[in-house]
Amino acid sequence: MKNMLVLKFLVCATAFLFVNSVHAKFEGSPLEGRWDLVIAKDGKQLPSWLEVQHSGTRTLIGRFVYAFGSARPVAEVKISGNHFSFSIPPQWEPGNANMDFEGEITAGMIVGTMTYTDGKKYSFSGSRAPLLDRTADPVWGTPIALIGKSDMNQWHAEGNNQWTVKEGVLTSAKSGSNLISNNTFNDFKLHVEFKYPKGSNSGVYLRGRYEVQIVDSKGVFPWNDQFSAIYGFLPPNQMAAKDPGEWQTYDITLVGRTVTVIANGKTVISNTVIPGITGGALDSKEGEAGPIYIQGDHGPIEYRNIIITPAK
Repeated sequence: MKNMLVLKFLVCATAFLFVNSVHAKFEGSPLEGRWDLVIAKDGKQLPSWLEVQHSGTRTLIGRFVYAFGSARPVAEVKISGNHFSFSIPPQWEPGNANMDFEGEITAGMIVGTMTYTDGKKYSFSGSRAPLLDRTADPVWGTPIALIGKSDMNQWHAEGNNQWTVKEGVLTSAKSGSNLISNNTFNDFKLHVEFKYPKGSNSGVYLRGRYEVQIVDSKGVFPWNDQFSAIYGFLPPNQMAAKDPGEWQTYDITLVGRTVTVIANGKTVISNTVIPGITGGALDSKEGEAGPIYIQGDHGPIEYRNIIITPAK
């Protein structure tokens, strides 16, 4: 009996050491964590994002955000030494090929190539995403109105400008260019009023990187791509959308990575960390200040009373 107890102890101890050694292999992998990426494609620097973590004891999994679209799961990230690879299935065109990534971890960076759905290869590089922790509560400054009664002097369009201002209402009557504030901001409180016709879609990007979704969603389940969501990442806890044609409001507070969204008077996201940039971001420089960025390429939209209160 004594020998049997010793044998059972040795078997259990060996299993414990094996599991923990494998676990440590991945938990300590230099690839684990969040990465702000830049993909060089067709003369453009496309902002993207990668998250890698261990699942159980033997697998690395992840999430990936391309220059457009939502965060997509990565079923497995393969790693051998400093080399890694993973694949992303096409998001909207299921007949297309996967996007395949291969890279190396070097000097705290990741570099590699992406094989796009057309079979062409493009280079990418990435650095670790900053935590954006804040050590003290913000002290709020003076509110700034970003829309004049008859001008949009605090904004510029990405391309040909279809936006107009009349009696304090900023209007994009048709799909066209997106709009970017001239000034950049770190932490802030943002009040936004907006109105859309049936079926339309827009969004407000915080620091130009994190989209708060605006879309005709009344009666729809509160998914992470619907009204008041942080697109692709954080769903609202309830659907607070009104009918199309009604004025609606967002009151958003962003401190570091932590966001609170109050939609039409209801707190739908409360002090929650945004993992990374969302599709359509202007850049992936998460450690820097950024502009307020408004989508105008998804459908007609009106805004008024956009007021930002920066932290001092």
